[in-house]
Amino acid sequence: MDALDGTEIIDALLTPAGSADPYPLYARAHRLGPVSRVRDDMLLANGYRTVHQLLRDSAFGVTDARARHEFDPLFHEHSSRLLLSRSVLESNAPDHARMRSLIASVFTARRVAALAPAVRAAVDRLLTELAELGADGAPVDFMDTFAFRLPVGVICELLGVPERDRYRFRALAGALAAILEPMVSTEELATADAAADELIDYFGELAARRRAEPRPDLVSALVRVADGADGRLDDQELLANLLVLLVAGFETTTNLLGNGLALAFEHPWAADGLRSGRISSAGYVEEVLRYDSPVQLTTRLPLAEGLSVAGVPVPPAGGVFLLIGAANRDPARYDRPDLFDPTRQDSQALSFGGGPHYCLGAQLARLEATCALPALLNRFPRLALTGEPVRRSRLVLRGYQELAVAVRG
Repeated sequence: MDALDGTEIIDALLTPAGSADPYPLYARAHRLGPVSRVRDDMLLANGYRTVHQLLRDSAFGVTDARARHEFDPLFHEHSSRLLLSRSVLESNAPDHARMRSLIASVFTARRVAALAPAVRAAVDRLLTELAELGADGAPVDFMDTFAFRLPVGVICELLGVPERDRYRFRALAGALAAILEPMVSTEELATADAAADELIDYFGELAARRRAEPRPDLVSALVRVADGADGRLDDQELLANLLVLLVAGFETTTNLLGNGLALAFEHPWAADGLRSGRISSAGYVEEVLRYDSPVQLTTRLPLAEGLSVAGVPVPPAGGVFLLIGAANRDPARYDRPDLFDPTRQDSQALSFGGGPHYCLGAQLARLEATCALPALLNRFPRLALTGEPVRRSRLVLRGYQELAVAVRG
């Protein structure tokens, strides 16, 4: 196999074939060491220890509005780009800490833990609907009928979004999430802008209703924070972060559920272990996160001059690609990293990030997946694929577009 340098690996990952199966390219990246160069302005970090440290290093930050303006001065003309730039997702200190603390004050661990009975009830309800849809033997798309509907139902319940409106969010969130990819076409950007406009209008109206008639939901809680005398959250930040909570609340979990089920089909012994309880649901989910992470790549920019990564200087005005999917399969960190083994005791995958930008919804995603996957496999012990799964053509957010199954009891 020919050797590839860092630039060639990134270029290959951005092709349809590379995003469909990035793992052979990650293996090549590991042969270059934990860090390598990409052209003249970027580094590629793939080692577990290096990525772990970078995620937590306060000397590096995300691409915020100031940084984005340097290479895309007209980004503010695109509502999707502008929207994310006002959110906790694309902000650095001090704005990030300010917004995150406010969101965390209402999106608490206790609030998420209290959702467990509601999540189990939602799982049971969706499994019954799956059984009804597939009763005549017709194939059912697991992604659309379950993997999307469970997390969107949970996050919308938290936010206070009426059930009648939830069907529209999968297409809108998918369109908006496209701008998180390294390469975005003109058509994708236009579609993302249209989705952002529709979501902004929707949540602007919902926030206005909750301002007039508060309820015990997250929208009301964040509106109350935004309207506080200290003015720590302005109206644009309120809407931007409500949309990020929505998209992040189900986009990653949808992919986690789909990837987890596909791996159960590929490894029947693991599915049997999950059914019987020999394999814990928590261990299974952690291994899915490590082995086929719903988030594969992120970036970090230096916030000061003269920084280096694992001894390699960061180029002036440069940055670092963090290959989370590669770090999760680093042979220096994991024994037999390319083996799917839900009995591992030391996964500690980096799929939810780390440091200041650690995913606020990690606990909720784990709760939903650990409830859903064993319940699904126990309800349908003869569950089977009815066709070739269809991957989404994405690198950053890795998951399936379609996963057709036969729900045999």
